[in-house]
Amino acid sequence: MGKKFKALLYESMHQAGTQLLEEKCEVIYARSYDEKEIIDQVADVDAIFIRSNGAVTDKIIKAAPNLKVIVRHGVGLDAIDLAAAKKGGVKVVYTPQANKESVAEHFVALALMLAKKIRLADNALRDSNWQARYELIGTELRGKTLGVLGFGRIGQQTARICRYGFDMSVLYFDPIQFPAVENELDAQRVDEKALFKAADFISINMPLLSETQHFVNADLLKLMKPTAILINMARGPVWNEADVVAALQENRIAGAGSDVYEVEPITPENSLLKLDNFVGTPHMSAHTEEAMIRMSMVAKDVLCVLEGKDPEYPFLSD
Repeated sequence: MGKKFKALLYESMHQAGTQLLEEKCEVIYARSYDEKEIIDQVADVDAIFIRSNGAVTDKIIKAAPNLKVIVRHGVGLDAIDLAAAKKGGVKVVYTPQANKESVAEHFVALALMLAKKIRLADNALRDSNWQARYELIGTELRGKTLGVLGFGRIGQQTARICRYGFDMSVLYFDPIQFPAVENELDAQRVDEKALFKAADFISINMPLLSETQHFVNADLLKLMKPTAILINMARGPVWNEADVVAALQENRIAGAGSDVYEVEPITPENSLLKLDNFVGTPHMSAHTEEAMIRMSMVAKDVLCVLEGKDPEYPFLSD
């Protein structure tokens, strides 16, 4: 018996979700991320899955008359033309709960690497520099102040880990107030300037929107303590990378970390990679086995949409 629906995946996903999808869908894969190539493949697809690469543009949506749902295998929606999807009556589903733990833990990992100077210590050890144990003096997270810029699910989970695990005070900046979480964590909502002045560790968790591009810039960086650490867990363009580089080069802040970059993939010429007070990873904070399985379960929502049912996690719906 033939499959009732057809789904185009930009990239593969965990087999748990793929197997579920294949029960009712013919699954095909994008030949490349080039818009013209994708347009050639979408004439008869009912669903499009996007992960970290490529984009679902207005032209792609218009070229897919059967398209019923666009699927974000993850959280950020900046690569999907939401206005075009809404105009075309195409639903958008995503996985807002799936990777919050893995990304929040990744922030803590980068924070500890910077605070404890672990990368420098590891390099010294490999160079037989035992003397480094007297030279590389770190700092503790316990009792410090965490500032969370963007207090959505990931930001809140980051705050929980830091509050319960390290007894950190929590400040957050967000257009929405979260009184229940404030009560739970004894967290305080402040404006961005107050946050940058007071925080010892800052986690950037804002979505990338026109109004958040380069939100973190020289004006905010100059407010930070010289002992403070800044970590970007959101999208590269949310901070002004050149301004961050300058602050690090001039030792105006103690360190910075990031999982995301203004231009991806990052190249060896990027100035961040030349700095000892920077630690980075290649946009992998959501890539744990557990999170990948949870994200792949977005296939359940896709099948709901295709069968005329309400999805659990719609971003755009009727």
